[in-house]
Order: sequence, then C-alpha cells, then structure tokens
Amino acid sequence: MNSSMLAVPLVLQIFIALFSSNPGVAANSKLFREYIGAEGKGVTFSDVPINQEVDFHFILSFAIDYTNSSSHPSSTNGDFRVYWDRENLSASHVSSIKTRHPNVKVAMSLGGDTINDKHVFFSPKTINSWVRNAFHSLTEISKQYHLDGIDIDYEHFHADPDTFAECIGQLLLFLKQNGVASFASIAPYNDDSVQPHYLALWRKYGHLIDYVNFQFYAYDNSTTISQFLQYFDEQNSNYRGGKVLVSFGTDGSGGLSPENGFFEACRRLKSDGKLHGIFVWSADDSKKDGFHYEKSSQTLLAK
Repeated sequence: MNSSMLAVPLVLQIFIALFSSNPGVAANSKLFREYIGAEGKGVTFSDVPINQEVDFHFILSFAIDYTNSSSHPSSTNGDFRVYWDRENLSASHVSSIKTRHPNVKVAMSLGGDTINDKHVFFSPKTINSWVRNAFHSLTEISKQYHLDGIDIDYEHFHADPDTFAECIGQLLLFLKQNGVASFASIAPYNDDSVQPHYLALWRKYGHLIDYVNFQFYAYDNSTTISQFLQYFDEQNSNYRGGKVLVSFGTDGSGGLSPENGFFEACRRLKSDGKLHGIFVWSADDSKKDGFHYEKSSQTLLAK
C-alpha cells in the first residue's frame, strides 16, 4: 500500500477496492443449465452428457403449490409438492449424480406453465401465509432431495406484481439465510402479463437472484441472429447488473434455434464478454435426439 492510500479513511479504501475493477465489463461463464423431469418421458440424470469442464445445473421441474387432483387441481397457498418424475429423478438419483460429477448442482423450479393441462397460477391468500407455507414445504423438499438451489418459473398470476415481488423476494431471503438454497434464478419471458412481475421482483430483490434464465425461445421462431442479440441487449438492460443466460428449446418452440444460428450468436456474445451461460428447455425433449445440442453448448462454454 502506498503512502497516499494511508491518508484515505478505511471505509473509503474499501469502497475504492470494491469498485476499482470496471463493473461495466461483463465476464463470460462456463455455466450450463438444463430443465428436467416435467414431461414424464423417463429421462434420467445419467442420460444427459456432462462435460467436466463446465458448471452444470440440473433444474428439476416442477415443485408446485397445487393439490394433486387429476380432475380439479387447486392452489394450496404455498404448500409445495413434487411434480417432477419422482421415479427416475429420486433423491437417491440426485445424490448419485452429484457424487459422480462434482461439477453438478441440482435445483428445483417452482410453478411452471400447467398442471394436468390447466394453468398454474401464482395465487397467494396473503403474503405472510404464502411465504410461511412455502418456506416450510420447500425446506422439506430441498432436504429430502439434497438440493442446492431454487428457480422461479411462475407464468400465470392471480396477484399484482408488488405482491409477487414480496412473496418471492421474502422466500428467497429466508431460503438463503437458512442455507436451504445457495443460489437462485428466475425464468421470465417477454410478455406483458409476465414481465412486470419479474421486473418488480428484480427492482426490490435483485441482489438475491444469481441468474436470469430468460426464455429466449418464447420469441418468434423466425428470430434472426441480429434480432436475438438485440433481444439479449434489451433484457440485459431490463435486468441490469444480473447474469442473463441465453437459451433455446428442444421442444419445437420458437426463438433462435441451434440450427439457425444460436451458437453463432453465443460466439459473438462470448467475444464481447457477455456470455453468462446457456440453459436448455428441456432434457425430456432432447433425449430423442441424443442430446446433440447439449454437447455443443457445453463444448462452446468450456473452450
């Protein structure tokens, strides 16, 4: 430390040290994430190729705060139950894949689109009661399945954005404070009924959210490389300071597909230091093609 720094108050020295590196310069990441278990197609963790040189997150889909009635599922106000493929993605399977691959972590995603072909709504009775129920039920699931993280993927709402922000924000705070979740992500997409809820959450509780799994496959399937990069910049601005991951679907959904330039777009983002990671929806759909694009994604990230 030089003599000029000695005259600077300690608090200011810490501030300078924290911000001496340029915070505006993004960093590439070797993070690969894949949703798994939502469609009951018998896919297992060991089916999916895992490159040892990437950070790999499986995201179990889904835990849902709904009853398991096949005819009339209804909201349970934060009392979550496991709806992923429990036979092929059991607690013992989670422990096994993490033991065999030290670079693997496993999270669970909350909500999703539908249950028994009916929309899953975020529908709390009160903020306090929902948070209390959610914390207790998710803690039990996390302990049972040896999970590391949490993902938020509600897509339909019976609550305003501020209520959503408070419920999810407080939940993330308690899960992290109590060591139930070591990381958290959200999965918004560009829709006027969806985006405002996640932006409200980001504005107040963004410091608790480690990754933004933005559903770029929700854009039109005619998306070009230049449009994709524009969409990325828009969402990077919306979730300023966050790690916005790029994505594609293997279920025939839209966006920029691997066949039409997704990896070229990733290479451009990587050259600009903006490739924070890649995620895929979903392993269930990729199994039939041998996970070809998962392999390519991880190779690109590992280079």
